[in-house]
Amino acid sequence: MPVRRLVLVLGDQLWTGNPALQDFDPRQDRVLMIEAPGEAQAVWSHKARIALFLSAMRHFADRLVREGWPLRYVALDDEAAQAAGLQSLAQRLERELKALAPGSFHVCEAGEWRLQRDIEASAAAAGVALTWHADSHFLCSREAFARWTRGRREWRMEHFYRQMRREHRVLMDGDQPLGGSWNYDADNRKAYPKAGPGSIPVPARFEPDAITREVLTLVEHRFSGHPGSLDGFAWPVTREQGLQALGHFIDERLVGFGPYQDAMWGETPFGWHSLLSVALNLHLIHPREVIGAVEAAYRARGPQVLPLASVEGFIRQVLGWREFIRGVYWQQMPGLAEANHFGHARPLPAWYWTGQTRMACLRDAIGQTLRLGYAHHIQRLMLTGQFALLSGIDPRQVADWYLAVYVDAIEWVELPNVAGMALYADGGRFTSKPYVASGQYIDRMSNHCRGCRYRPAERSGPLACPFTVLYWAFLDRHEQALAGNPRTALMVRNLQRLGSDERHALRLQAADILEKLNDL
Repeated sequence: MPVRRLVLVLGDQLWTGNPALQDFDPRQDRVLMIEAPGEAQAVWSHKARIALFLSAMRHFADRLVREGWPLRYVALDDEAAQAAGLQSLAQRLERELKALAPGSFHVCEAGEWRLQRDIEASAAAAGVALTWHADSHFLCSREAFARWTRGRREWRMEHFYRQMRREHRVLMDGDQPLGGSWNYDADNRKAYPKAGPGSIPVPARFEPDAITREVLTLVEHRFSGHPGSLDGFAWPVTREQGLQALGHFIDERLVGFGPYQDAMWGETPFGWHSLLSVALNLHLIHPREVIGAVEAAYRARGPQVLPLASVEGFIRQVLGWREFIRGVYWQQMPGLAEANHFGHARPLPAWYWTGQTRMACLRDAIGQTLRLGYAHHIQRLMLTGQFALLSGIDPRQVADWYLAVYVDAIEWVELPNVAGMALYADGGRFTSKPYVASGQYIDRMSNHCRGCRYRPAERSGPLACPFTVLYWAFLDRHEQALAGNPRTALMVRNLQRLGSDERHALRLQAADILEKLNDL
């Protein structure tokens, strides 16, 4: 029977509310899902990232079949695709389109520029009419964000966030923010006590079922040379698990999220963070229900149980930053992928793939990333990201690393956070300054420096902290531009207190570190 309407469901669109599935008639229409080895090899993907996508896709496919949706599922080792040498999603899609010859072809907006263009090319090559559907998983459409940017010289998340709060009536008391303040950042940047973080409830974990175990075996076999470990894989791969993770976070961990969201501590990989980005980014759960559940819990339990600073700080990440960063991605692509404001060109140090460095903070952050496929936002911004910025690493290599190693990485969220936020590669289109700090910031926000061979307060000598040396060298190198920025002018004034001999010695020390990046 001819296929009237073919709907492609991508690996990060795993919900039946997918707008491309509207008006679906199971008697005439069909769902298509495709696993493709090339998607795991576009960047050198972490084994856990590959396994997460494959397991979540197979669980969703199982749900579709049980609910009676007609489905064509092209597995990783599909014999016909393998025999024809079809490795990429685009190649496999083109073959399916030609074979099924649907009357129309429908897809929800992709989360990656490359993939969207590949899908368009495949449809054109097969001679099939393609219809894109706006992704209703997000609370701000691409078009709405584009309208918001018009006439704005600066794109600032805070302004966008306040508009979203008003528009969606989130944490509002009439036309004013609940509690009288739009944000509680001042309360949410604490380090752990000197004695350590104490007891932190563990995140929700999900024992692999038969489908996931089969995927883990497949990934270990097919992608044995890829980085990372599958030991202890426990990520949510179904909607039910995503909702359980949400409830567990609200009940057990939200209370401590606010004050300690920027804190770091050795062998404390998750802190008080939600880890909900995995379920959100795969579309297993909807941001509207996440925000609604958190606000409802706050209003029911009150500030004595759930501090407003924690509630607002978390909602800011979902309603503010997450929606904002997606809008930025689609407004800046494809140029953002090649942005390189500072002209940085050094290769990524080899220890980014091994964690074998004597810098304790990076050893811990990269080590846990390779074990778990996860690090929280300050580890990504102020450790791995900042070091790459201070060292002058090629932004494309850095972005590819982030896309490869984190299980929650999809390019719409990864690239602007890396190129724009961490590396300032776009010259500050949506950030007000480069995010740079010396090793003393890391010392203040973590315990890493206590056991490190390098000393965060020193900027010269064999024990000088590379972060500290490279921070001062960065200020020295970009003194004029940073002096003209109100948010970095104080840093430059501190630099200008150094004598000419001390600045010369600093440049030599920085040059020596940059020459030996792989040996740090």
